[in-house]
Amino acid sequence: MKVWAISDLHLSYKENRALLLELPDFADDWLIVAGDIGEKLEYHRFAWQELSKHFAKIIWTPGNHDLWTMPHSTDGKGQHKYASLIKIAREYGVITPEDPFCKITIAEQTYCIVPLFTLYDYSFRPNDVPAAKALDWAHEARIYSNDENYLLSSPFSSVPNWARARFKIAEERLGALPPDLQLIVVTHYPLLSELCRLYRIPRYSIWCGSKITESWIKRYNISIAISGHMHMRATDYRLGVRFEEVSLGYPRDWRKGRPLKSYLRQILPADSSNITGATMWRP
Repeated sequence: MKVWAISDLHLSYKENRALLLELPDFADDWLIVAGDIGEKLEYHRFAWQELSKHFAKIIWTPGNHDLWTMPHSTDGKGQHKYASLIKIAREYGVITPEDPFCKITIAEQTYCIVPLFTLYDYSFRPNDVPAAKALDWAHEARIYSNDENYLLSSPFSSVPNWARARFKIAEERLGALPPDLQLIVVTHYPLLSELCRLYRIPRYSIWCGSKITESWIKRYNISIAISGHMHMRATDYRLGVRFEEVSLGYPRDWRKGRPLKSYLRQILPADSSNITGATMWRP
């Protein structure tokens, strides 16, 4: 039995949907999906319909694209859209951030898989840039995010306010876990700002997470942290924690002719190619 992970399936692209249809059976294995299946509810139904055929259990947390409200959409917005995503996932037996966490024992070691719904609060920015000027700071470099148009935060007044509510829920749930239990934390956004690899658009960082999560590495017994969003697959080690960025991404981010199976990242048992302390890029 193995645990795999992937994120950013972006099923609005027909090429990505075609990849998913070619996925083989993984028998008793589990799959973690770290957000960004697609902007419409129909893409989520399609994803769970296909993935549930091939994996014994699926764990999921949403990404920003999942929460988008597209023009003329009837899928809902903000918290209502999130509730609709939870409902659809549960119809297929998918474990969500609103469900009890599940445990798994592999090689005599027990882990708790912790999917958390987090957002961003514009705090991945230089210390000399005030919070109120974060968007201006990004716009000065001609950096914009479609989240500002499509990620609606209702009933919260803003995405950062929604984010703060979600961080409070996440920390309450993390704090309630036994301190000696090894955790596999799943979020869409990286927990550390240094893992935002944005070489061409560095000021896009404000839409990539929160400094609030950086303290989690020391506060909680996190063994593995899984995320997506960056579309830059990598394995990193920081402070004894293994960080896995597991994005598939847009068609330009993966190699044509390469099957989706090859983009699944093996989480458990640990891939023997991993070397403690190393940073590995995965094309």
